Amino acid sequence: MIRHARARAQALLEQLPRIYPDAHCELDFTNALELLVATILSAQCTDVRVNIVTKALFARCRTAADYAAIPAEELETLIKSTGFFRNKAKNIQAAARELVAKHGGEVPRSMATLHALPGVGRKTANVVLGNAFGINEGVVVDTHVGRLSIRLGLTEETDAVKVEAELMQLVPREHWTMFSHWLIFHGRRRCKAQNPDCDHCELLALCPRRGLEKQPLAGGPKPRAKTAVPTAPAKAGPAARRKAS
Repeated sequence: MIRHARARAQALLEQLPRIYPDAHCELDFTNALELLVATILSAQCTDVRVNIVTKALFARCRTAADYAAIPAEELETLIKSTGFFRNKAKNIQAAARELVAKHGGEVPRSMATLHALPGVGRKTANVVLGNAFGINEGVVVDTHVGRLSIRLGLTEETDAVKVEAELMQLVPREHWTMFSHWLIFHGRRRCKAQNPDCDHCELLALCPRRGLEKQPLAGGPKPRAKTAVPTAPAKAGPAARRKAS
């Protein structure tokens, strides 16, 4: 499978930038601290909702010290509509206090130090490193990336850590951050979880439609791109070998 997945990943890298030339992180932020907070808030919440909430939040808290000092009840009220607000507020304040105590109030630029912050998992660290600092340390695997990676035949894994490890083998490092954005844009705009628009999909010729095999296309089967999955050259039969000799 890995040989086919690698060829498909290469074909996707040629098509996705053309289809989504403006793909980007859809969380609003102006600095690394804002992106860190917004990403923590985005767990089990839409980016649209997070962006609404952070307008007031970012006006109230501008530094790590502000987040560390704000009363917990006030912070919870500001972020309540993102869901799981008590746990998120606790993580934001704990991370902010550690930033103040150990990093001079600045967001660190390494996976190890970011991942060590309270409430900061590998996905959050990857978001911050890739989008705030331009550092390709890994591939962000959210629900869209995980789902589309299976549907597009890039992996059979369902665990985010394992999916990321496989994508890091298939996609050149310089594309790690953007590859997530391209898949997320595609997942939100065309290949939705409940009603994927396969009939109008720009990637249909490359897609094995894993998990959708029983859902017929409105226009009937469509041809796959010949370059999507390379095959080994056919061996010459006995007659052909005799003729060649």
